[in-house]
Amino acid sequence: MNSNLLQDDDATLVEWTIESEHAGERIDKWIAETMDMPGLSRTQVQEWIKAGAVTVNGKIVKANYKLVLGDVLAIDVPESADANIEAEDIPLEVVYEDSDVIVINKPRGMVVHPAPGHSSGTVVNALMHHCKDLSGINGLLRPGIVHRIDKDTTGLLMAAKNDLAHVSLAEQLKEHSVTRKYIALVHGNVPHDQGTIDAPIGRDRNDRKLFTVTEHNSKPAVTHFLVLERLGDYTLLELQLETGRTHQIRVHMKYIGYPMAGDPTYGRNKTVALDGQALHAAVLGFTHPRTGERLLFEAPLPEDYEHVLASLKSR
Repeated sequence: MNSNLLQDDDATLVEWTIESEHAGERIDKWIAETMDMPGLSRTQVQEWIKAGAVTVNGKIVKANYKLVLGDVLAIDVPESADANIEAEDIPLEVVYEDSDVIVINKPRGMVVHPAPGHSSGTVVNALMHHCKDLSGINGLLRPGIVHRIDKDTTGLLMAAKNDLAHVSLAEQLKEHSVTRKYIALVHGNVPHDQGTIDAPIGRDRNDRKLFTVTEHNSKPAVTHFLVLERLGDYTLLELQLETGRTHQIRVHMKYIGYPMAGDPTYGRNKTVALDGQALHAAVLGFTHPRTGERLLFEAPLPEDYEHVLASLKSR
């Protein structure tokens, strides 16, 4: 059995190539017995399979699937069952907070939740110290986390402080009633003043650390864009998410030929003075889970992003 661990900002992927001695075994039983995750049950594995987190050769299978020699089995791993995440006194820029929800302005370079390679210094570590109480629906590694933004994306992020709030916010995300607007600087001169990118996103079959527009084992993804300003061979855009797939904006902009400036993964060679993509979650709006009040928050561009724009405008 050959195994491989892949990581990105938002997910951990474990892959195995099945060898002859495991051919013929049921996939759910084999995963439960093979994964080094204390407390993992066969029932939990079956839930992963139902949710589409387990694939064989890039395809979703059923729990009774029998493994075949050479099968490439992949799992988008949730959190470790025995994780011991510590609260850390890390400063947070709190935009809004009450007994149900908290909204922060996340800085560049900060991972949202612990994962292999990022066990500390995350938003979750900071929230655990700041809030003390967070919803437990997403498990031990992601308490309170309802949605995520990439490590080097800046801006607004909401978290739930109890399960009632978590269920409400998650349902709003599912129904696409949460307002999420981003400011992005992309390469090229986008010709249309506005438009919609409707293209499904899934893992890249050639490099499973990446995501791409594909019809293979993908999920619907919709991004709306509006041109704010054209800056020579760059364009400043406002983008509104209708869905929230991993790396959605970055993948969609690359797909239409206008990759994100500063993006080390989906963009071009380093072209702007940023440590990461020029992407900022500027607007976040949702209905308060307890009061029913519609809340809308805005966060200004970070200083390094403003410097890049000023430099482009002064050319």
